[in-house]
Amino acid sequence: MNAGKHVTVLLGIAGLALLTTIVVAAQTTPPKTSRPQDLKTSSQAPTTSAKSSGPVRVPVSTPPLPNVGFAPVRPMDVVRATYDFAAQHPEILKYVPCYCGCGEQGHKANESCFVARRDQKGNVLEWDTHGFGCMICVDVARESMQLYNSGADVVAIRAAIERRWAPGHPGGRTPTPAPPARK
Repeated sequence: MNAGKHVTVLLGIAGLALLTTIVVAAQTTPPKTSRPQDLKTSSQAPTTSAKSSGPVRVPVSTPPLPNVGFAPVRPMDVVRATYDFAAQHPEILKYVPCYCGCGEQGHKANESCFVARRDQKGNVLEWDTHGFGCMICVDVARESMQLYNSGADVVAIRAAIERRWAPGHPGGRTPTPAPPARK
């Protein structure tokens, strides 16, 4: 082989190695996110967008989660994520029913299973500890969060939750208002 062919082959191999490195790095590097529910504590979050293309939101502040004195019904990271989602997204969970029968405790929607009180700015003042001990509450909130993260709007989320949970829980549904109609 002459020198020109050696250079061409070496450049081809070097280019292929560089391309492989870039592809592998892109596949193994976790995406950067600024969504409040992806952060350990929402109080650490800067001004963020609720969706990738939406109005800029300022995350609400939250008190620390209480020590309830018993093991939660789901792993603590799941429970923490559902409480954070309820705090940061009342525009979703106040329109999603809960099916555990907690309407008898005064709950109006799945949000009530996690948030007891907010101030006028929407900051959480007090948690409702019901969510720590109720698998249905956590699962409904978690499914809502997953649907939201996949891009579903509140109308689609409500419909999906009702399809999944209503058949097995007649009469156990909270008196949750319907979400605003799509524009």
